[in-house]
Amino acid sequence: MSRSAHPAGPRHADVLPEGHYSAPPTDLNLLDPKVWASTVRRNDEGVVTVGGLGVDELAAEFGTPAYFLDESDFRARCRAWADAFGTDADVFYAGKAFLSRAVVRWLKEEGLNLDVCSGGELTTALSAGMPAERIAFHGNNKSHQEIQRAVEAGVGRIVLDSFQEIARVAHIAESLGKRQRVQIRVTVGVEAHTHEFIATAHEDQKFGIALAGGQAAEAVRRALKLDGLELIGIHSHIGSQIFDMAGFEVSARRVVQLLAEVRDEHGVELPEIDLGGGLGIAYTSDDDPREPHHIAKALNEIVTRECEAAGLRTPRISVEPGRAIVGPTAFTLYEVGTVKPLEGLRTYVSVDGGMSDNIRTALYDAEYSVSLVSRTSDADPMLARVVGKHCESGDIVVKDAFLPADLAPGDLIAVPATGAYCRSMASNYNHALRPPVVAVRDGEARVIVRRETEEDLLRLDVG
Repeated sequence: MSRSAHPAGPRHADVLPEGHYSAPPTDLNLLDPKVWASTVRRNDEGVVTVGGLGVDELAAEFGTPAYFLDESDFRARCRAWADAFGTDADVFYAGKAFLSRAVVRWLKEEGLNLDVCSGGELTTALSAGMPAERIAFHGNNKSHQEIQRAVEAGVGRIVLDSFQEIARVAHIAESLGKRQRVQIRVTVGVEAHTHEFIATAHEDQKFGIALAGGQAAEAVRRALKLDGLELIGIHSHIGSQIFDMAGFEVSARRVVQLLAEVRDEHGVELPEIDLGGGLGIAYTSDDDPREPHHIAKALNEIVTRECEAAGLRTPRISVEPGRAIVGPTAFTLYEVGTVKPLEGLRTYVSVDGGMSDNIRTALYDAEYSVSLVSRTSDADPMLARVVGKHCESGDIVVKDAFLPADLAPGDLIAVPATGAYCRSMASNYNHALRPPVVAVRDGEARVIVRRETEEDLLRLDVG
């Protein structure tokens, strides 16, 4: 790839995108089921449907850009994770991926627990009727108010992230006359094969208490001495968008070694181990995620083997899938605004959304797929870059993809696998209005998070 200097950094200076895209597909009209929600189809008229409803009618009713979430697929994935791990383990949906009151109700009905990491997420969970004992509270810097609210509500566990937090939670619990169930999050020195900013178990980052230097062992010692805390286990999370189980094997081995140290020093066998989440999904056809039952089998075998070797009873396992449940269940629907060919390079396709509804491409250099969904086309493929309408050269939705050469303004295109983090991380940059989330199921569609309005923007502006 040839490059030239650019004030925004080298990745904006690409001239030829060699090696950054695969060969064009043989049929641009095909929809790879790996990256689309389970009820997505293309009907006889060539229009893509979800839950039996065409994107043309959905766009007419709800506008674009918009996130369309396949409720049946979401529920099926919840059941698949619950069934895979069974009644002897706990599955906590990671609410940071995407959370709304409708989602909380689905989780409750499908038997999953919920992991929250802020007061706002906790409020959403409680307001939608999630039993507090089925909620875990994460975070590296929980405020006094957040901790007090969680303890008062009776959350099932608080994951302790620092020495200060051990004392803080204990003090608040004692002042309320309660004994709070807690886990200690440890960093195990495993660097997951993922992007630097979403790898979370190497020592040089903000989360957890390091195993190195005996810090995690000291955290356990302190927690066991405090009357306000009931230490139930150890928590470890090694990163996000992970396909290789090797990192989990190393992490489990080191956590089990810590459990053995705790038994030998304190005469206590902690009953739980939480291995976090981070399992990857298919954003493109090249991705190959594992099914929940494969993941459950592998994790159970790893923990059982390590505990047997250490002479420990096998603890109850918890996992925290978020992206793996909601990510594949939704797509973002856009309307094409302009099509700008650059001779010898690529064609820029501008849509009516952008980095305000999907920051992941700009933030993580994330890769996505994209398809023309309002019709079929027999035109030749063209190398395209799907970009947004924001005043940033880095406002890229799909960096390199193939779309039909007859793509025109007014066409609808969709980006699959946007259920996780896209709406959660959406912004009002350039005073854009955040899109709605529309749940579709069995021929019916309903808004579960409404589109923002200009009145919403002005309501916060008190000047």
